[in-house]
Amino acid sequence: MKVFGIAGWSGSGKTTLLEKLIPALLARGLKVSVIKHAHHGFDIDKPGKDSYRHRAAGAAEVMLASGSRWALMHECRDEPEPALSTLLARLTPCDLVLVEGFKQEPVPKLEVHRPANGKPPLFAERDDIVAVACDEAIAAPIPVLPLNDIATVADFIIRHCQLKV
Repeated sequence: MKVFGIAGWSGSGKTTLLEKLIPALLARGLKVSVIKHAHHGFDIDKPGKDSYRHRAAGAAEVMLASGSRWALMHECRDEPEPALSTLLARLTPCDLVLVEGFKQEPVPKLEVHRPANGKPPLFAERDDIVAVACDEAIAAPIPVLPLNDIATVADFIIRHCQLKV
């Protein structure tokens, strides 16, 4: 599996880019998965549901399954946050794993940058950022891609990851 990151400050448009990029990559015949890092606690479960009650009772993992999807919830409890490599090992093999967040992980990344947000670009500090997608022209020592040109962004990722389409 090829791994490619999407990084940027909060509010830069990472999720919106991924939402448009995934169908473009699927249309080229690729099987794509996503790992999203959350900086805060989150819960995909609801109090009162059986699965929530099982976790609250102390189960280390609870798997929900139906005819349309399944989900595995793993409680870290006293464990440290898992490394990206640990999470990647749990995925079903695919062509490309897009990783949103995990800025510190040493995987090739596309930075989503919006100068209007007033935040400094990350590419100046990170060697693993291989291109920047921006909503305006900027000077950079790496390729600058038009943020709203999804085909160009998809083509760049395919070339960089040497994916066969």
